[in-house]
Amino acid sequence: MSRGSPLRPHRHRVAAVGAALVAVVATLATTPSGAVTAPARLGTSTPSRAARAASQVLPKTNCRAFPANNVWNTPITGLPVNSNSATWLASMSASTTYLHPDFGPSGDPRQPYGIPWVVVRHATPFAHLSFLYALESDRRPYPLTASTPIEGGSDRHALMVDPYRTSSSAPCTLFETYDTRYRPNGRSTASSGAVWNLGSNALRPAGFTSADAAGLPILPGLVNFDEVASRAMDHAIRFTAECTQQAYLWPARHEAGQANTSCPPMGARFRLDASFTLPAVECASFCQTVLTTMKTYGLILADNGSNWYFQGTADTRWTYAEVDQLKQIPASQFVAIDETCLMVNPNSGEASQPGTAAYGANCST
Repeated sequence: MSRGSPLRPHRHRVAAVGAALVAVVATLATTPSGAVTAPARLGTSTPSRAARAASQVLPKTNCRAFPANNVWNTPITGLPVNSNSATWLASMSASTTYLHPDFGPSGDPRQPYGIPWVVVRHATPFAHLSFLYALESDRRPYPLTASTPIEGGSDRHALMVDPYRTSSSAPCTLFETYDTRYRPNGRSTASSGAVWNLGSNALRPAGFTSADAAGLPILPGLVNFDEVASRAMDHAIRFTAECTQQAYLWPARHEAGQANTSCPPMGARFRLDASFTLPAVECASFCQTVLTTMKTYGLILADNGSNWYFQGTADTRWTYAEVDQLKQIPASQFVAIDETCLMVNPNSGEASQPGTAAYGANCST
């Protein structure tokens, strides 16, 4: 649980309940998550300069967090404002709220706030888990061991990146679990689990949860210390809201909300006003990098929780000064945007890219 943050109930729902509500969503077709096979080793070829700028390489791996044309990695600076923007902002108390970084020092140098993740070693054993929401989980072996870091607080996320090819997965596979409980001898449990081929744009089946309520991956949307230190963070950021509605927008695949259409749906994307600035004396390079990311790639609503809390990795290198500077960003400087025109296929995270013919035809205002 993050500094000053209440417990964040995840509120997953079983498929039978979600099916009655999914009619409000246009994306109903299903495809298996991670169905596209990755090359033998991601990152071995030399990508274009544009691809490098738009697809993060996860630290200590050769793994890119999805292809460069994935919706997480796509700039939204030219997209129109969503017609529901003002209503959604009001439901999240935007006029009186500042953004809150959901990560940073905790007072215990060994256990910083944030969501931890780990790069799986070559000899790491895999084990099956028992899932509460088994019908919506990827029931296959996970590289969960006694040494796998698990998020503190109520959500207990475990994020594991395996850079190697195995008998059951492509190289650069992301494993994520929610409400994770490690127990020896194959008795580990989790409420839900999802497996992502990081070389693929495939989404989860429509209506399926993941390790978060929106049915999205978690790790690609975190503020990562190494990225910020390099002054380049080229992807959208995950955040939470107290009230979400019983609907979801592409690329989200699942809802966990309430019957209140004034609240934003899972998957809603928000952009910081391009004219908003903070002086360098109050917002150093770390802070300026995050501001640029929020203006260029924005925020994606991924879970229920405190309004305008955005998530980052648990890292002992965060400082109080760096994190506190990010608390100066007023939520009132954001708008919800309409990214419908980016969608190539409702079952894929591939997005039309600025400068292409498809973008020009579908996204021009």
